[in-house]
Amino acid sequence: MQPLSDPAFNTDAQVPLPALAHAGDCRCALHARRRLGGALIGGGALAALGLPLPAAAQPASLASQCKLSSFTKLVSAEQIEQAAEQQYRQMLQQAAQQRGLAPTDNAQLQRLRYIAKRIIPLTTGCNPRAQQWRWDVNLIGSAEVNAFCMPGGKIAFYYGILAKLKLDDDEVATIMGHEVAHALLEHSRENYAKTVATRGAIELGAALFGLGGAGATLANMGGQLLTLKFSRNNESEADALGLALSARAGYRPDAGVSLWQKMMAASKGAPPQFLSTHPSGDSRIRDIQAKLPQLEPLYADAAKPDRRFGPPTA
Repeated sequence: MQPLSDPAFNTDAQVPLPALAHAGDCRCALHARRRLGGALIGGGALAALGLPLPAAAQPASLASQCKLSSFTKLVSAEQIEQAAEQQYRQMLQQAAQQRGLAPTDNAQLQRLRYIAKRIIPLTTGCNPRAQQWRWDVNLIGSAEVNAFCMPGGKIAFYYGILAKLKLDDDEVATIMGHEVAHALLEHSRENYAKTVATRGAIELGAALFGLGGAGATLANMGGQLLTLKFSRNNESEADALGLALSARAGYRPDAGVSLWQKMMAASKGAPPQFLSTHPSGDSRIRDIQAKLPQLEPLYADAAKPDRRFGPPTA
């Protein structure tokens, strides 16, 4: 049984969503600075944590799900990731000022970091950039039902999604896999590039990315990115890759069904699919069910977690 929440950890903080965080359908239905395991995770840190190094051992089928849009070539991955780093740190600072940043010994934060350590080693089999990412996992003390993974591997869960939906570990892994998949597929970079290309504003893009002078311009680019949302195709890609990641990490792929059932119950009154930029919960459940025959063998072959956690009790 999980202990009651630390009274020093404020679970009702008001923390704005960073501009480069997942700003699509998962935002409304899902959706001192401490770092994963006390350190940022790169290739060397994975070995130090006793995790397998993500190298050529990754099955080819995973790479086949990780093709980036050609639009990503229009903008700099380094600049997107630098902007995400800045926005993420600002969010952590805002949370800490309200006692809304979970301390290292918080049971739910430990849960998130344990699950992340099972998923992260799989990521460079998808996107080679992920081996250099400075992975970070935090729990934000907000009642919002939300979670995201920003470019460069910046993961945050809001307390509300764990507490209100009473998620089990397999459901948490499904969300984390989905959000990590958005980062691996570089959907934020893709969608920003599409906006720049559509407007014919390459000069604007250069200014926002600070090609003539860094610092302040990285903060200013958030205004443009706030309007970007992931498309239906982005969401479907992230669902497929995310389920494969969580299954390979040893978490039940059919948890995606129960997760979206909980999402639908928590988001009554949401617009029908034709008014949304994303698949409806019903569509997602059908898609997940259709994928289960291919996902079950991945789960069956995976090493299973040696620790299990539960949702918050208060």
